Amino acid sequence: MRQSVTAALLASQNMEGLSQGRPSNPVHRRIRAYLRPRATLSTRERMTISTFGILLFFSTWLIVTEADLIQPFFLPSPIAVGKRLFEMVAFEGYLFGVWSSAYRVFGGFLLAATVAIPVGILIGNFPFFRSLIEPLLSTARYLPATAFVPLMIIWLGINESQKIAVIFIGTFFPLALIIASISEGVSSDLMNSAYSLGASSRQVFFKVLLPACVPSIVDSLRITAGIAWTYVIVAELVGADSGMGIAILQAQRFLLTDQVIAGIAAVGILGVLTDLVFRFAHRKLFPYLY
Repeated sequence: MRQSVTAALLASQNMEGLSQGRPSNPVHRRIRAYLRPRATLSTRERMTISTFGILLFFSTWLIVTEADLIQPFFLPSPIAVGKRLFEMVAFEGYLFGVWSSAYRVFGGFLLAATVAIPVGILIGNFPFFRSLIEPLLSTARYLPATAFVPLMIIWLGINESQKIAVIFIGTFFPLALIIASISEGVSSDLMNSAYSLGASSRQVFFKVLLPACVPSIVDSLRITAGIAWTYVIVAELVGADSGMGIAILQAQRFLLTDQVIAGIAAVGILGVLTDLVFRFAHRKLFPYLY
């Protein structure tokens, strides 16, 4: 009797779903679940969807180029680009250029992080420093880093310090404002609870505020590390005799499209690897967030 009642209820629910235009097919239900805002996906589902997206992109690229829908001069096939990247790494000393660019990227990024973290924390928690510094930072962040290249050449010449300075400028301003927003967003209830328990301002700052900010600060460093990689081409525009950016610029002068795309892909690969390192470190440092 109970089974028949349960079957009747399920049948009525399916009929109701069909009458309201909701598909009862499991595949359709799963698709609707994927399109739901902030849907929960398993690790296997995320990996499957990501793999499908990558394969779809490269398959489309391969089909378009192999079918001669676009001339190889404008867009070489992914096979040609991969072959050219292998030749650059294996036979042309490209890894030395990778090291030069990585040195500049991480030099500028670490310098920016060293300055931006305390500045951002001060802006986010002390109204005095917010009123003093934030208007300048909010204005400066709209200035493109490329506009500072001539000025950096005048001030620093065309050596390594000029290139590191360009990357510093490109990453410092957004990082400082992101950290200011993070520290400002720490719950006031959390801080008031510490005050009510007898904590001093110093204790609240070092024992409550900073620990609450650190996980988000590390995540913001991951984001701005990616921004730093985008400025390596700009940093190497002038006076660079090695690096990934100069390799791309030299290939452009000789109309070597496959090498241009290979260089861009190499920058992207290193950016992704940097992102993965930060994600791994974030999971190891803050396992309670996962």
